[in-house]
Amino acid sequence: MQLFLSFELGFFILFHLGRGKELKRFSFVFLCFLCHQTERLLTCKEYFDNLIRTRQYLGLKVKHDGEFGKGVYADSDFGEGELVLKDQMLVGAQHSSNKINCLVCSFCFRFIGSIELQIGRRLYLQGLGVSTSNGCGRETFSHNSHDHCQVDSSEDEDNCYMEEHDELGECASSSSKDKVPLPKGVVESLMNGELALPYPKEFPLPSAIACSGGCGEAYYCSKLCAEADWESSHSLLCTGEKSESICREALSKFIQHANETNDIFLLAAKVICFTILRYKKLKTAHLKEQEKYTSAIVLKNGDLPLLLEAWKPISMGFKKRWWDCIALPDDVHSCDEAAFRAQIKELAFTSLKLLKEAIFCKGCEPLFSLEIYGHIIGMFELNNLDLVVASPVEDYFLYIDDLPYPEKKKAEEITRQFLDALGDDYSVPCQGTAFFPLQSCMNHSCYPNAKAFKREEDRDGQATIIALRPICKEEEVTISYIDEDLPFDERQALLADYGFRCKCPKCLEEEP
Repeated sequence: MQLFLSFELGFFILFHLGRGKELKRFSFVFLCFLCHQTERLLTCKEYFDNLIRTRQYLGLKVKHDGEFGKGVYADSDFGEGELVLKDQMLVGAQHSSNKINCLVCSFCFRFIGSIELQIGRRLYLQGLGVSTSNGCGRETFSHNSHDHCQVDSSEDEDNCYMEEHDELGECASSSSKDKVPLPKGVVESLMNGELALPYPKEFPLPSAIACSGGCGEAYYCSKLCAEADWESSHSLLCTGEKSESICREALSKFIQHANETNDIFLLAAKVICFTILRYKKLKTAHLKEQEKYTSAIVLKNGDLPLLLEAWKPISMGFKKRWWDCIALPDDVHSCDEAAFRAQIKELAFTSLKLLKEAIFCKGCEPLFSLEIYGHIIGMFELNNLDLVVASPVEDYFLYIDDLPYPEKKKAEEITRQFLDALGDDYSVPCQGTAFFPLQSCMNHSCYPNAKAFKREEDRDGQATIIALRPICKEEEVTISYIDEDLPFDERQALLADYGFRCKCPKCLEEEP
C-alpha cells in the first residue's frame, strides 16, 4: 500500500509541475525523491489514529507490517458475537435498479416515507412497467425537477412521487409477470393516504425530505443528512436548477452513461466531488488566514498541499488501475484478455471525459487524469463492501403473519392483495456499494475471526463487523473476502483477483 501511496503522491506532484504533459521526462529516481519529501503529508498511522479517536472506534488500531501492509488489530478483547466495529462509509451509492424497489435516504440509506409509501411506490412503478433488471429507471427520474416536493405533507409527498415517475412507463419490462394485479385506483389510494394499512405505527419511518437542488431524485431522512450530502458531493452531482456543476447537460450525459454501462462510475464521481469540495473549503480557510496577517502565507507549489490534504481520506484506500485488477468474466477467453482490458480502459476514458465536462475544477486538475480515475475505480473494485439495509416491508408482512388468528385474519383482508401483487420478491432490501475507511483495512482470512453482519437494530448503511469467536488484544481482526467454505483451489482462484495468494492457517493446512 505504501508503495502505491508514494506513486500516487508523485503523480500528483509531477502532474502539477508539468501539467501532465512532460511526465515521461522525469526519471523514476526523481519521482521517488519527490515522494520521500512529501510522504509526511499522508502519514497513514496519524490518519487512522485520528479517525479511530474522532469516531470513537474503541478497542481497535491500525498497524503495518512488511508482508501484508496495513491491517486492523484488536486493542482490547472481544467476545464471540460482540460488535467489533460500526464503520461510517466515506462514499456510497444505491444501485440504480434498486431505487425502483426501495426509497431510502441518499446519504445514510435508511428507509424513509412510510410503509404505505414504500409498498405503493413500488407497485406504482411496477404498474408502469418499470423493471429492476433494465437500466432506464435512474436515468428517467433523475432529470425531473419538482421544487414543490419539500416533504412534510404526506399527500404532497405521495403526489410528487407519482408525478415524477409518470414517464417511466415507456421502459419495457417483465417485472409484473406472475404477480396478481390490483384493482384500478388502489395503489394511488395507498400512496396518497386514502387507504391505510393496519398496524403502520409498529414500523415508523422518517419523513422524506427532497433535495434542495431540485433534482427530484435524491431524498433524505433529515435535514442533517440532506446538508451533509450536499456539502460532501451532491452539490456537484445534482441535476436540478441549483446544481453547482458547470454543465448540467454534460452531467446528465455522464449519469446516463454510468447507468447504461456500470454504476461504479457514479461512486468514482462522488470521490472526485468529495475531494473538490474539500479542496475548495480548505482553500477558502487558507485565504481567510492570509487576510489576518500582513505577511501572507505563501503555499509552495501553489495549491498542491491543499489538494493533497483534500485527497488524504481517499489516498488511504488500496488501489490498482481498474482495467488491471477487474476480474476476467467467465465468458471471456484468456486469449481475449488484452482486448477486454483495453475495452474497460476505453469505457473509463469515455466516462471521465463526460465527468470532466460537467464538474472540472482547475485547482483539482490532477483528479481528472485517466491514471487517477482508473485507480479510484480500482479502489472500489478491490475494497468495496456490499451496502445492504433490510427492508421494513419484509418486517411488516412478517409481523402481520405472526399476529394471533383473529387479528391476522382481519389485517390480511387488507394486506393480502398487496403481498400478492408484490410477488415473491417483496422483501428486496436496499442494495448498493460503499467504501468504508476502516473496514477496507481489514485483511482476508479463510478462517476469519469476524464478519460483516447486520443485526436487527442496524437500519442504515454503516458497515457492521461482528466477532465470530473470541478475539484477544493484539490479535489481527480478519474477515473473508469470499465464501470460505469453497474448496482450496476455488478459494485461491477467486483471491487471485485481489492480487494475492492466501497463506492463512486454513490454506496452509489444505494446500496439496
